[in-house]
Amino acid sequence: MTTEATEPVVRTPYGDVRGRYEGDGIAVFRGIPYAAPPFGPRRFRPPVPPTPWDGVRDAGGFGPTAPQPPYSETFARLLSDPVVPGDDCLNLNVWTPEPGRGARLPVMVWFHGGALTRGSSAVPVYDGHAFARDGVVLVSVNYRLGVEGYGLFPDAPPNAGLRDQLAALEWVRASVAAFGGDPDRVTVFGQSAGAISIGALLASPRAQGLFRRAVLQSGAPEASDRDKVRRMVRRMAARLKIPATAEAFAAVDRELLLRVQGEVGRLSSPVLGGPAFGIVVDGDLVPRDPLEALAEGVAADVDLLLGWTRDEYRLWLVPGGLVERVDRLGPVAPAGAMARCHCGPEVPRGYRTLHPGAGTADLVGQLVTDHLLRVPLHRLADTRTEGTKGTERTKGSSPAYVYEFAWPSAKPGLGACHALELGFVFDTRHTPESAKLAGEGAPQDLADAMHTAWLRFAVDGDPGWQPWDTSHPVRIFGDGDPHTVRGPRDRELALWAADRTPAAPAPVPASAPPPRSRMRAVEARSVVRRLRLPGSVPRR
Repeated sequence: MTTEATEPVVRTPYGDVRGRYEGDGIAVFRGIPYAAPPFGPRRFRPPVPPTPWDGVRDAGGFGPTAPQPPYSETFARLLSDPVVPGDDCLNLNVWTPEPGRGARLPVMVWFHGGALTRGSSAVPVYDGHAFARDGVVLVSVNYRLGVEGYGLFPDAPPNAGLRDQLAALEWVRASVAAFGGDPDRVTVFGQSAGAISIGALLASPRAQGLFRRAVLQSGAPEASDRDKVRRMVRRMAARLKIPATAEAFAAVDRELLLRVQGEVGRLSSPVLGGPAFGIVVDGDLVPRDPLEALAEGVAADVDLLLGWTRDEYRLWLVPGGLVERVDRLGPVAPAGAMARCHCGPEVPRGYRTLHPGAGTADLVGQLVTDHLLRVPLHRLADTRTEGTKGTERTKGSSPAYVYEFAWPSAKPGLGACHALELGFVFDTRHTPESAKLAGEGAPQDLADAMHTAWLRFAVDGDPGWQPWDTSHPVRIFGDGDPHTVRGPRDRELALWAADRTPAAPAPVPASAPPPRSRMRAVEARSVVRRLRLPGSVPRR
């Protein structure tokens, strides 16, 4: 419904909200709470519904963002991360061309990236105007980050941030019809950590039925090693001189906690690994490894759109000057990459053979990108080709579509780096925040092509090219006109398949050297020390 003036008012299960009409007649509602503030007695606890309110709540401005450490100055020049203070950070935003029941428009729900430690729905690159202009109800979500959302404690349930996302999807299911959306036509999409989160939600029994389609951009389904997450918490606890419990952490000043989190996070790198916050198997929301569950047919009825950028790793290496440092390491760098990727020497050797003119940093970066993204996303896509049950999808399950973003940034050295595609998907390439990463002159025709593909996928499940099959069709955006290439990464990915083919174990003499996995771990730590990683490197 609307007021007698020019401001739209919509009723949610917890009370009425007043938005604003903006350009093209789009109604925008910002900062709507989908759960209660996660502080005080609710800190480190699963989300609970917000307290209902009387009257009409103003939804004209973005709600508070989740607590997070700032980017370093180097990365802040490339990535925007606005801060809105306040406790009520479990909120979302809605852009709709037709508020009110009856429109039954397709819905897209956006989960931002930022390594589960940074980011928010208030980033201007994620503005939902273009999707609403083109007939979609766009919802973007804030959720808890860092130790508040993904700390692993003995006295609190894990994955609080993922539970927030589930609560937001439940809010969409219950509320979006009043904003003109169809709760049976929901597409979730996310990039980097947002895509990893969607992978976990796809595999979660508790999220079944909450969405019909899913887009995973530069993030693959995974479960983090519990000890790796625990080490982050323990290192923070050691610096704070407190027990590694939720009760003790809840008593710490929030700004101090963020400062210590930022200091401990400097010891990790997307390329070389290290302790980090992540989604863990918890026997409840995440009952098992998400990729393993999906490979066995869980969520086979959900349409998938999957992809990556051509030079993901350049956002991780270029801004801090790591390309030159990795190049100087020579053969030590591939040893660190082997440790990071749990592979044998045949894999980096094979990459060198396939790319004889590439520098060491480029080889290591592509190898790690394939390990983190392309190998698991290929595996996921392979479950959607008609064929043999167990390794490929059975006839009648939903298709997958795969893309690669290849347009190079105008910023020196970045290439087609991680997160560069976002301004094109949202058709916000004209914003200053998008230009921070893309530079000037980002082509509108590329934005039109990508935005239209995502829109088509949300509307009817077909982005406009051939679904994945045994020929491995990949849609290339940004290298000339959009076109399809078959198996552009097959030679590299075949090296991983060969590396992981089981072999008969050889007898191990009592005087044998340390296991290869232990040697790799030592090599990786050596590489990290020699690189002296800069602070606040953006992870996935």
